Amino acid sequence: GVLLGCREPETGYVYATPRGHGMYSGKETQWVRLPGEGTVHAFTVCRYGSEEFLPETPFVLVLVEFDDADTLFLGRLLGVDPDAAGLDWIGMKVRAKYLRNSKLKPTDVYFVPLDEAHEQVETRP
Repeated sequence: GVLLGCREPETGYVYATPRGHGMYSGKETQWVRLPGEGTVHAFTVCRYGSEEFLPETPFVLVLVEFDDADTLFLGRLLGVDPDAAGLDWIGMKVRAKYLRNSKLKPTDVYFVPLDEAHEQVETRP
């Protein structure tokens, strides 16, 4: 899989979450490839969710920072124990993974830790 963001052609500003038009110029953006690895900027443990996500609670949402992007990307973090969440997760290196059968939903991409110290044995996409 490939993670795509968008760049404003005039300013070079890169959005990690794709958008059709630039926030500053209003001009149409261009697709750019984002790196497959990033860093956790912030996270939250979700103990409640909509009906679609209720069976997966508790789950972890992260804001991922990419070297080549000016904004953050929101996604799920799998392979960690939500009950073991701590401030040491800030700055954790993560890798993007993709569902095998894409449903063209935001949940098609998720993140897993690169550092084995944070990983759990099981992950569930």
